[in-house]
Amino acid sequence: MEKLKIATAQFENFSGDKAKNLAIIEGLAKQASEKGADVIAFHECSVHGYTFARKLSKEQILDLAEFIPESKTVAKLQEIAKTYKIHILAGFLEKDENNDIYKAHVCVNEEGLVAKHRKLHPFINPHIKPGNTYCIFEIKGWKCGILICYDNNVIENVRATKLLGADIIFMPHVTMCTPSTRPGAGFVDPQLWYNRENDPTSLKLEFEGMKGRAWLMKWLPSRAYDNGIYVVFSNPIGMDDDQLKNGCSMIIDPYGDVVAECTSFENEFAMATLNPEALKLAGGNRYATARRPELYKDIIGQDHKSDQKVVWMK
Repeated sequence: MEKLKIATAQFENFSGDKAKNLAIIEGLAKQASEKGADVIAFHECSVHGYTFARKLSKEQILDLAEFIPESKTVAKLQEIAKTYKIHILAGFLEKDENNDIYKAHVCVNEEGLVAKHRKLHPFINPHIKPGNTYCIFEIKGWKCGILICYDNNVIENVRATKLLGADIIFMPHVTMCTPSTRPGAGFVDPQLWYNRENDPTSLKLEFEGMKGRAWLMKWLPSRAYDNGIYVVFSNPIGMDDDQLKNGCSMIIDPYGDVVAECTSFENEFAMATLNPEALKLAGGNRYATARRPELYKDIIGQDHKSDQKVVWMK
């Protein structure tokens, strides 16, 4: 297994406008390829936007959603991947022959669809159903998984994906800057975004504080450290419908260290070279080997009724 160069991107998406968002995705993929990236990863629902979907009827969602792999979006992503010789991970709504709707995230290369994950814990719209399987696939010999946003807050999902063989977990999000029961959480005033050229400091303080990055750093590095994996986190920047998001797209190594991060208010990407040797040396690899599942398999596997509550969706 050789070293792998991965870019994680952030951009301000246009709600419901696949053409504009795909044009941005293509531009960033081109730039990343020119800098030597093997892969570029984008955020949850990056193809058409996310937060606006909370207002849509089932009929409107079905109009927006696509069949996979028979999808114009997959075809366009394949065209981009082929042109720039790069793997692309991006997200959009999926529908099936029964008109069931899922939140999908795909990996596409020049040959077409490589992998698809359906979000296990969707909540943005009641018409979206949860996926029920984990996703493992390969990019140039590296075992990869995908977990979308809330999927990563349930720590068992990350451990399960690791135990299925993942060296890298792509974690596309639309997160931070929303209310929660935790201290310091809340929306960020959109006016700070519109005034960012005149007053970047006030916006940075909100983005980097407990509404944003400071909260993320409480838990995201631990997912990488505890499991001895690379984490590729992608998140939008700017307005997503009527809510402001703070980017912070980053790559975290198996030691729990941030090795690349987007830090501006612009559409951009950050890139890191992944080293297979780190997977062997990281403590998380030793901890996984030392597990004693006979002690807790019946505890973790006991009957439980999932009750998912998202405060800001009330």
